[in-house]
Amino acid sequence: MIRKAAVQIGIPALLAFMAWNAYLVVNHLKLMQNISSLTLESSAIQADLSTVLRDLTDMETGQRGFLLTGNSAYLQPYTDARNKLETDFSHLRQGLAHRSSDAQTAESQLESVAKSKQAEMERSITLRQQGYRHRAFMLVDTGEGKGEMDQIRGIVSTLFSAESDNFARLDAERGIALKKLLSTTLLVNAAMFMLAAFLFVLIRHIWRLLREEASQSRKELTVRDSKLERLTSALSGPARSNITAINTNSRLLLENYGGFLPRQGQEYAEQMKEAAAQMELLRQDLVDGGNSKEDEKAA
Repeated sequence: MIRKAAVQIGIPALLAFMAWNAYLVVNHLKLMQNISSLTLESSAIQADLSTVLRDLTDMETGQRGFLLTGNSAYLQPYTDARNKLETDFSHLRQGLAHRSSDAQTAESQLESVAKSKQAEMERSITLRQQGYRHRAFMLVDTGEGKGEMDQIRGIVSTLFSAESDNFARLDAERGIALKKLLSTTLLVNAAMFMLAAFLFVLIRHIWRLLREEASQSRKELTVRDSKLERLTSALSGPARSNITAINTNSRLLLENYGGFLPRQGQEYAEQMKEAAAQMELLRQDLVDGGNSKEDEKAA
C-alpha cells in the first residue's frame, strides 16, 4: 500500500519537475531573446551615431576642399552628406526614443549644434562661391566651426559611451542569467534523476513482488486443481456407486417391504431415497464443473 502510494505521488512529482525544467528553459530563452533585442538596439544606436558623425565629417571635408581649390567637384561629399543628414538624425531619434531623458536631451543638443555647424559651413561656401576667398578663410579661422565639431564629437562620444555601458550591463545580465539557469537546471535535473532512480527501483521491486505473488497463486491454484481432480475422481467412482446403491436399496425397500414397515420406517426410507437423489444431483454438478475446468485448461 505504501509502495503504491509512493509510485502514485512520485510519478506526478517527476512530471512536475520535467514541466518546471521546461519552464526554466523557455523563460531563459525569452530572457536571452530580450537581451539580444536590446543589444541589437544599442548596436543600431551606435551605428546611427557613427553615421551622423561621418555625415558631418564628410560635409566638413567637402567644405575645406572647396574653400582651398574653388573646384565645385569638392562639394560632392558635402552635398551627399547634407542630403542624408536629416534622415540619419531621424533614425537616431527613433533609436533613442526609449532611452533616458538625458540621452534624448543630448540628441536634441547634437542636432542643434549640427545645424549651427551646417550654417557655418554654408556661409563659408557661399562666400567662396561669391569670390570672397579671404573672408571665407577668415570665417573658418574664427574657430567657430572647429568648436562646434569638437562639441559634436563630445556629444557623440558621450552617447556612444552610454551605449557601451549598456552593452556591458546587458552582457553582465546575460552572464548572471546563464549562471542562474545552469545552477537551477543542475539542481532540478539532479532531483529528477534521483526521483527517477527511486521510482525505477520501487517499480522494479513491486514488479518482482507481483511476479512472486502470481507464482504463489499459480502454485495454490495447482494444489486446488489437484484436490478438485481427486474429488471429481472419487465422485465419479466409489461415491457414485454408493449413492446409486443407497438410492436403489431405498427404492426396493419401499417397493417390496413398504407395507410391512412401520410408518416411521417408511419415512426414514423415503428420506434416504430423497437424500440419495439430492446427493446424486450434487455429485453430477461437481463432476460436470470439474470436467468443464479441465476442458478450459486443455483449450
